[in-house]
Amino acid sequence: MRPFHLAFPVINLEESVEFYADILGCDTGRRKEESCVLNLFGHQIVAHVVPQMPDISTNPVDGKRVPAMHFGVVLTMEQWYELKQRLETKSVEFAIGPYERYQGLPGAQATMFLKDPSGNHIEFKAFGDDKAIFDKEW
Repeated sequence: MRPFHLAFPVINLEESVEFYADILGCDTGRRKEESCVLNLFGHQIVAHVVPQMPDISTNPVDGKRVPAMHFGVVLTMEQWYELKQRLETKSVEFAIGPYERYQGLPGAQATMFLKDPSGNHIEFKAFGDDKAIFDKEW
């Protein structure tokens, strides 16, 4: 599979790069005054400086207020638990703490949400069965 590309807004590039590098373990790539390329689990994400962040609406999902605008990565269950442990060790504040969504259903998944310094929401999830990632039945 080829890497996915995502560009996203940030207010403070220095603060954002520090978060993505130090907290999430992203390597940095090309960097300019107005942007920085980051490697998020093999995917290319690019932080672009903007004068103002957009408003973010939420939707109810499994009893939580999930931000309608977010991005993230589907990890293996092992990667998810490793990241969860690393984030908890660093005392990272979760926007939605780690838990299993849809317990007992075919689409059960481990999930957690973080907010970067600019307010972007990032979801990390994992499925016990990867067939559920694109399953239409549940």
